[in-house]
Order: sequence, then C-alpha cells, then structure tokens
Amino acid sequence: MKKILASMLAAIVLMSGAHANTALVLDQFPKERVTDLAALQNGAKLFVNYCLNCHAAAFMRFNRLKDIGLTEQQIKDNLLFPTDKVGDVMKVSLDPKDAKAWFGGVPPDLTLVARSRASGSGTGPDYLYTYLRSFYRDDTRPTGWNNLVFPNVGMPHVLWQLQGQRVAKFVEEEDHHNPGKTELKFDGFEQLTPGKLTPQEYDSAVADLVAYLQWMAEPIQSQRTRLGVGVLIFLAIFTFIAWRLNAAFWKDVK
Repeated sequence: MKKILASMLAAIVLMSGAHANTALVLDQFPKERVTDLAALQNGAKLFVNYCLNCHAAAFMRFNRLKDIGLTEQQIKDNLLFPTDKVGDVMKVSLDPKDAKAWFGGVPPDLTLVARSRASGSGTGPDYLYTYLRSFYRDDTRPTGWNNLVFPNVGMPHVLWQLQGQRVAKFVEEEDHHNPGKTELKFDGFEQLTPGKLTPQEYDSAVADLVAYLQWMAEPIQSQRTRLGVGVLIFLAIFTFIAWRLNAAFWKDVK
C-alpha cells in the first residue's frame, strides 16, 4: 500500500512540476474512439510497446484486456512482455535509480493519467492527445526533445520513429503586458525527417493510444453510462406511475 501511495504521489508531483503552456489551446480528442474496440486494441498495443518500458500501470491487470475483445492467448502472444502471467499487473523492470539518473525523476504510473490531467483547459484525453503530438527537437535538453504542452519535460519523444523528427518555429512579438518587450510565440512545426506514419496516420495512432489510456483509467465507464441511462428511464416511468396512482387515490377527496 505504501508503494502504491508513493507511486501516486510521484505521478502528481512530476506531472504538475512543469506547468502547461496556458497560451496553447488543447486539441479536441475524438471521443468516439473510446467505444471502438479496434481502436482500443491498437491503443493497448502501442501502450505496451512504447509506454510500458518506463511507465507502469500498477492498477491494471493484463487479463482486463479481455474486456476490449482480446483473448487470453492473444494477450499472451502479443502483449505479455514484462511478465509471464496474464493475471499480473502492468509493471516495469526499470530501476527507479536509473530512471532518476536518466530522466530526472521516476516516470509516473499511467493508470489514472487520463483522469488526473483534466483541467479548465480541457479534458484529460484532450491534454494527452495534444501532448503526444507536440514534441519537437531541442538540442538544449538532455534528451534532445522538448514539448509545447509540457515545457522542459524530462520524457523523450518515444513515438518519434512513427512521427519523424520536427523542430518548432517561434517568432518574436510585442508583449502586450510589458510594452517595449517581446515574447516568443509558436509559429508551427518544420519536419526534419519523415516518420513511418503520415501525419494523419500518426494522429490516428495517438488517438487510439489516448483512447486506451482513457479506458484504462475507468474500464467500466461504458457500462456505467448505459446503467445510468437505464436508471433515468426507470425513474421517469416510476414517476409517471406514482403521479397517476396519486391522482387515482385522491380523486374523490375534496
């Protein structure tokens, strides 16, 4: 229990340590992906191959992936890299000391990241969808990468082979709050090298990954929504029946 609490605390500290760029508008995550089993399965594959090397998901078991249409054999053959038991949680073998030396801190657990990143700027999935599409080359950073949403992030761009390498362009503009001073404003990306995916394919892959992260944060969200609709329909019918019964009981009372 202490380890779990420590992991959650580390996630909060690390992910709130650098504030998001408030001038950057978050892109809207395509919500329909969360109910698309094919998208969730592809997102699970991307998560295991690219995220689970450093980030754990200590509150999610591999066998829960059967809820998104995967069989136990498919999980064993394609996704069970860090362990040999389908019932195990999604853990990593990365030594915390090595992680701190390489990245400046222990990578946070991602089980609830889609819920924890929600803010007034947008939902957690909106944040993640924008964040994973905002990396750019920066030789001043230890990892060689930076991010518009999370400036000076310690995480490298693990999906760079899919997206390719880009640099961010900035232009100087007058600071309206401080006359006489200028500020840098983001002016788009310039592609340096192509990735394995086209920009459209990369955006789609990121959407699948974020859909999986959102599902992982609350696997029963679809069932909860359906149950809520059923309860509201029942209450509406019961209210109508109670209203008519009340009218029948009191119709002769003056």
